[in-house]
Amino acid sequence: MTTAQDMPQVQQCAATSCSYNSDSSCGAGAITISGEHAHCGTFVEISFRGGSGNGLVGACHRSDCRFNEKLECTASSVDIGAGADAADCLTYEAK
Repeated sequence: MTTAQDMPQVQQCAATSCSYNSDSSCGAGAITISGEHAHCGTFVEISFRGGSGNGLVGACHRSDCRFNEKLECTASSVDIGAGADAADCLTYEAK
């Protein structure tokens, strides 16, 4: 079982329209990477800013990523930004 201190941090988030984004930092306690193109499943656009976390990767549903080990991310850190969507894991690498 991975502890919070072992989870990779979101190093940078370029999804400025996300309500968890504050000066390119992720304020979500933990994000989930999922979907066809490694989308940040925690991305949300609402009328106010929130979060006070330190932007960790809590889960990764992309089993085809080389950093995925039993649904957990083993990258040292991740970057989130525009890919196929406004908020994709740019650290994703196919196995």
